[in-house]
Amino acid sequence: MLRAAGIGVGDEVVVPAFGNVEVAEAVMLAGARPVFADVDPGTYCLDALAVEAVVSPRTSAVVVVHRFGRPADVVRLHGVGQRHGLLVLEQGESEAPYDEVAQRRQRAAYLDGKLKGVRTPEGGVGHTYQQYVVRVPGNGRPDRDAFARALRAKGVDCRVPVKTPVHRLPEFRQCVSLPETERAADETLSLPVDASLTRRDMHRIASACNALGGLLQFAH
Repeated sequence: MLRAAGIGVGDEVVVPAFGNVEVAEAVMLAGARPVFADVDPGTYCLDALAVEAVVSPRTSAVVVVHRFGRPADVVRLHGVGQRHGLLVLEQGESEAPYDEVAQRRQRAAYLDGKLKGVRTPEGGVGHTYQQYVVRVPGNGRPDRDAFARALRAKGVDCRVPVKTPVHRLPEFRQCVSLPETERAADETLSLPVDASLTRRDMHRIASACNALGGLLQFAH
């Protein structure tokens, strides 16, 4: 898509650092330079104000990635594109059948009502819960990682969705301030909401999380 739009050497393309490296790699394969902008802490997608802050005369495009089943604020991002004459491309996630999405939403709603000691995800219109991502704040301690280890010991199949932001990887390392991206990478944990999970499974997940929740000290 970038090549088809004529983007190449000398161009800059704004991309998120929170997520898959393939987007930044695609920009480099086109001959352009990826520029990282911060994410919205609720959606984990590019923040429109952060994108606008990094736009330069070389900026040609923005690649918006929808994350965890939560759509980005495409209206505001397209507004940035229109103001600066930028191409705005969207990378979506693979779509699941309606019944499966409905079941994931049902399990997500159950966890929303039961979980204590972690910050549950923002819902919002169109959220399909490809992943149910909670926050485990650290206060300078690796609470998220300890929390994940303890959950796995209780048989809960949780995982860290983004272990290393792209701007920290050696081949893409940039001296750039992305506080929300850094915080999200340190605090987020994906809990299972698969359609195959039974009500008993969901109860076990909530109970395991809540048994650990009292150990956390939330940042203010």
